[in-house]
Amino acid sequence: MPTEPAFSPAAERNKQPILDVLRQLLPAQGCALEVASGTGQHAAWFAAHLPQWAWQPTDAKEELFPSITAHAAAAHLSNVQPPRLLDVLSDRWLADDPAGQAPRFELIYCANMLHIAPWTCCAALMRGASRHLAPGGVLVTYGPYLEDGVPTSEGNRAFDQSLRAQDPAWGIRWREEVEREAERAGLQLAARHAMPANNLLLVWARPAP
Repeated sequence: MPTEPAFSPAAERNKQPILDVLRQLLPAQGCALEVASGTGQHAAWFAAHLPQWAWQPTDAKEELFPSITAHAAAAHLSNVQPPRLLDVLSDRWLADDPAGQAPRFELIYCANMLHIAPWTCCAALMRGASRHLAPGGVLVTYGPYLEDGVPTSEGNRAFDQSLRAQDPAWGIRWREEVEREAERAGLQLAARHAMPANNLLLVWARPAP
């Protein structure tokens, strides 16, 4: 019997607004690495609407793989690779190729991870992305952020409190602190897109020489 895919209402709501920004941002084709793919809804939606892009979903939880695979299969996609385990804290995300080079991607995409992971995962995400980005490639992160000088919505304030009640290591991150971690890894904030429901889509890239 086919596996019934898991479903995230939030992913269903935000997949089209995120795709709209990706279409403006990305070239016509490339290879994408998704960190923390979760249910697999984003992978299937983006791959279906960016057919010249090869999409590599990953997650730290192998039990999510059947859902990721099921969403891609339901959309009859050939450009979504089988999901792979990826621990963002690992020094080596993916095995080197036969030439001893780390796999490179034009896009590394990570949605809704930073606020439900320990703070150490932020620095690890930036370091790993720096290793695996192809020349000219970008890291895209999506989710709620706090920002200096920008009023925090009541919804995000309550969400942050609920996250910290579940796990003191969780919580909505300050964009400026994330930016500092990115800079330590050689990446800079290239674009900030305000998104529905008080979220941000942030684009990180290496500065031009």
